[in-house]
Amino acid sequence: MTTALYLEHYLDSLEHLPIELQRNFTLMRDLDARAQGLMKDIDKLADDYLRNVKKESSEKRKEQLAHIQSLFNKAKEYGDDKVQLAIQTYELVDKHIRRLDSDLARFEAEIQDKTLNSNRAQEESNASKKGRKKLKEKEKRKKGNTVSSEDEAKNARKKQKKGGSVASASSTGAVGGGAQVDSTALGHPADVLDMPVDPNEPTYCLCHQVSYGEMIGCDNPDCPIEWFHFACVGLTTKPKGKWYCPKCTQDRKKK
Repeated sequence: MTTALYLEHYLDSLEHLPIELQRNFTLMRDLDARAQGLMKDIDKLADDYLRNVKKESSEKRKEQLAHIQSLFNKAKEYGDDKVQLAIQTYELVDKHIRRLDSDLARFEAEIQDKTLNSNRAQEESNASKKGRKKLKEKEKRKKGNTVSSEDEAKNARKKQKKGGSVASASSTGAVGGGAQVDSTALGHPADVLDMPVDPNEPTYCLCHQVSYGEMIGCDNPDCPIEWFHFACVGLTTKPKGKWYCPKCTQDRKKK
C-alpha cells in the first residue's frame, strides 16, 4: 500500500470524527448546565431548611430532606452521564490514534521490505556484473596468450629463414634432381603427428603440416611453399650455399 493510500484511508476515517466530538461536547455542556442548575436549587432548599428547621414539623422536614436528596441523586446522574460521555470521547480519539500508529508501523515495515529487496537486487546485479567482468578478463587473457603464441611462432620462422643455409651444387643435384617427394611417404615424429593443431595456424612443406622442428627455406623468392621440414626433403643438416626445394629445382632445370 502506497503512502497516498494510507493517507486517503486515514482521512476517510476522520471524516465523521469532528461531528461526533462536537455532539459529545455539546451533550457534556448541557449535562453540566443541568447539574449546575440542580446544585443551585439544592443550595437554596438547604438554606430554607436550615432557617426553618425549628419551625417546621418533623414530617415537613422529612419531606424537604427527601426532596433535597432526590435533587442530589439527579445531579449525580448528570455527573455520571457526563463522565461516560468524556470516556466515550476519549476512546473515540484514542481509536484513531491507535489506527494511525498501526498504519505507520505497517508503512515503515513495507519501506524496510522494499529497501531490503532493493539492496538484495543491487547486490545480485553487482555480483552478476563482476562475474561477467571476470569472464571477459579471462577471455581477454586467453586471447592474449593465443596471440602471443602465434607471434612467437612467426618470429621463430623468421629467424629460421634468415639463418637458413643453401646447399652446394652437388648437394643441390642430389636433393633437387629427383621427382617431387610424396608427403604421404614421409616419416614424421609421433609426437608431432599427435600434436594439436590450431586451425588458424598456417601450414608449410610438402606434407602441409604446421611449423615444427628444424626447417629450411627455399632460396627461390617465388616459391609457393617457402619452408620445408628437414625430414620431408631428405635433409639431416643445413646444406651450404643456396638450396632449392624439389619443385623449384625441376622448374629451374626446365628453363
